[in-house]
Amino acid sequence: MTAQEVRLCGLLLREHFGEVVEKVGTHLLKGGAQNLRTIIHETGISLDLVKKSLCVLVQHGACVFRSGRKGAGSPAEYQTCCDRILRILRYPRYIYTAKTLYGDTGELIIEELLQRGHMTMSGTIKTVADRLTQNMEEGRSMDYSEVSSAFFRLVETHFLQRCPPLAGAEPKDSATPAAPAPPGTPAAPVSTAPPTPESFPDCYKVPHMTLVGRGKRQLASEDGEDQRNAKKAKMDSQTHGDEGICWQVNFERFHLHFRDQAIISAVANKLDQTSSEIVRTMLRMSEVTTSPTATCTKPLSANEIFRSLPTSYNIPRPILDQYLTLLIDDPMEFVGKAGESGGGMYVVNMHRALANLARATLESVVQERFGSRSARIFRLLLRKRHLEQKQVEDFAMIPAKEAKDMLYTLLSQNLVQLQEIPKTPDYAPSRTFYLYTVNQLPTARMLLQNCYKTVANLVERRLFESKESKRLLEKSQRIEAILASLQASGAEPEQLTEVEEMITAPEKQQLEALRLHINKLDSAENQVDETIFLLESYINSTASTS
Repeated sequence: MTAQEVRLCGLLLREHFGEVVEKVGTHLLKGGAQNLRTIIHETGISLDLVKKSLCVLVQHGACVFRSGRKGAGSPAEYQTCCDRILRILRYPRYIYTAKTLYGDTGELIIEELLQRGHMTMSGTIKTVADRLTQNMEEGRSMDYSEVSSAFFRLVETHFLQRCPPLAGAEPKDSATPAAPAPPGTPAAPVSTAPPTPESFPDCYKVPHMTLVGRGKRQLASEDGEDQRNAKKAKMDSQTHGDEGICWQVNFERFHLHFRDQAIISAVANKLDQTSSEIVRTMLRMSEVTTSPTATCTKPLSANEIFRSLPTSYNIPRPILDQYLTLLIDDPMEFVGKAGESGGGMYVVNMHRALANLARATLESVVQERFGSRSARIFRLLLRKRHLEQKQVEDFAMIPAKEAKDMLYTLLSQNLVQLQEIPKTPDYAPSRTFYLYTVNQLPTARMLLQNCYKTVANLVERRLFESKESKRLLEKSQRIEAILASLQASGAEPEQLTEVEEMITAPEKQQLEALRLHINKLDSAENQVDETIFLLESYINSTASTS
């Protein structure tokens, strides 16, 4: 874990959960696993606030706890998960993907689960149905069964999963309790790793529920009354058969979807839409059979691919064979051939595809920062691996002085490395070869840290802008709330106009400029996060293959 990751995690915790949670979270990131007393002593925060902060982090999966290092009876230790906190940055993308695949209902289900960390199925369905009813015309409401079917589809496609049971907790379905161990039997070793959802069989099993009804429309009321209603609903003793079974978002499944979409988009840009549709079909067919960490998909025959293609494309078999040959011969190596049976066996090379996408990202960064000639040198070194300065000048067709300056600039930024190969053991400069090279993996890691730093700067800037205009934003929100309540009660147009005029023209201009600026910062964050995702996927793929 680097300083840039810790800084970004702290900013994300502050933005979403407040300064106290940020202080506790960053302290655990820097100090590692600690018990409650140590956290209170070293942060100087009261016991009550530390407990609440840990509850928030555990609720959102950003903190895990386990038995102390001294064994049974020692205080539990808490440890924050840096990767899980960084996933907060990708929340808008998860929600947008759910909306694209499953409509407004899927979007709200994912949004609710991301906002609350984890919920029961019945609680999620009720909340989403109420929210959808609120936006419907008067007299219409959303049936629980419609939301339930969307929830089922999300679980079937593994975008949602059950929360893992706590270590040492008995499964709820077990009919007979476990037999106690006889005296003198040594205790089983406690695993330090938190349980993963996939480690228990009912991960994607939906419980039988007795939930019938429709969403309820909430009347406009004060915040205090809303809170009282929420508490009252929470205390409702009605049971639905899914008590104690909580659900959470399966981030890894979303990441597989993002990876597949990145590969499909790259094929469409490099070749054409039909080629990308063939690759999409291959990825969809091997979705269930291929492991998430596999370097390539399971082999698929040309006959299977032909039968699974969408009928709307109407691609004849000879044309499909030509497209597959084209994909195999492409230098990007997205598709490879694994055999000749069944008209030819084909695979999608996941690792090579991610390596080529990461390589294209590195080339793009060099071009944007240092110009097209430096990018030409960088591409040349990636292709030829090791070159002397004179060879770089000749191959890149750049004058010696310019090539030297560009190489040294890239070297100073750690984008290019210099390797010394001596002819003699004394490393005399006159008898040593100096070869320039690019190590793609370390360069990708360095660029990833730069991306974390960039996103942290963007988040910090957005928080600063919001803080500077806090008074104006609060005034705007109050007026919007008043207008909404007046419209709901059927107020006269004159009254609405009078309330709208409470914000002056200069204030409106300032608000518009602020919103435009914050939208730009949000857009930049999302774009940098796409780069972060590609680089993370490439680094993880390389680690799993080595």
